Amino acid sequence: MSWLDRLAGGFKKTADRLGDNLTGLTSKAALDTATLDDIEEALIASDLGPQASKRIREAIAARKFEQLDERGLRTILAEEIEAILAPVAKPLDVWGFPRPHVILVIGVNGSGKTTTIGKLGHLLQEQDYGVMLAAGDTFRAAAIEQLKIWGERIGAPVIAGKEGGDAAGIVYDGVKQATATGIDALIVDTAGRLHNKTHLMEELSKVRRVLGRLNPEAPQDVILVLDATTGQNGLNQIEVFRDLAGVTGLVMTKLDGTARGGVLVAAAERFGLPIHAIGVGEGVDDLRPFDPRAVARAIAGLPA
Repeated sequence: MSWLDRLAGGFKKTADRLGDNLTGLTSKAALDTATLDDIEEALIASDLGPQASKRIREAIAARKFEQLDERGLRTILAEEIEAILAPVAKPLDVWGFPRPHVILVIGVNGSGKTTTIGKLGHLLQEQDYGVMLAAGDTFRAAAIEQLKIWGERIGAPVIAGKEGGDAAGIVYDGVKQATATGIDALIVDTAGRLHNKTHLMEELSKVRRVLGRLNPEAPQDVILVLDATTGQNGLNQIEVFRDLAGVTGLVMTKLDGTARGGVLVAAAERFGLPIHAIGVGEGVDDLRPFDPRAVARAIAGLPA
């Protein structure tokens, strides 16, 4: 299957849910205020969020349709969703000098963070960048082992220590080895214990201090991995991690397992943070740069 086919399949549940919520709203004779209100409520119920839903409602009203069939409504939705998503679509770029460009990857446990790191590494390797992984989530032995497996899978060296070790020390070793071996990008896994915000903040601050001593510009990226199946709760995670860790961009995972992919639109409208990539499967190639037009049409249930 092509990536666009996988994308459409990944968003099928989201598109079906949106279609169900819009059922019957285009059969009325005129797009009166009540119908527009119903469309807005249908969009909110599809996880697009109140801000984006209001914006889309106003865009439909401004076009002054006498009547709108389902295909026409889906086309307008795709156009308006794309307008919301396009400004935040930003492929991950390795720009930091001196090398390595350091990418801190954060997210709650279970979000697919460690798996995403492996796939991000593969994505950068496809662009001919040298990649190294660092197992900074020292709280979970499973995370360390999982990252080592991904390192073997994509052929990237992994810097790791023992469970319960010092994450900042791992990151320090990673930067030193990456510098010595000419690695372009160092991708760092971090702990995801959001229930203990104070400890998490202290650990991330220590990692940042260590990086800052090695290169004042590091980390160049702080990427939050979001599990799309959490729906609106994902917006709360963005807010917390943005304040705790200075998130610079997002990656959305597990879009193929949920009907709540509309939260991508809500996140773009509410926070405006760059969305670097999205994941729609378990394979190493199932994380790709974020394409706003293709995603907008997939959410609206239209062919790419």
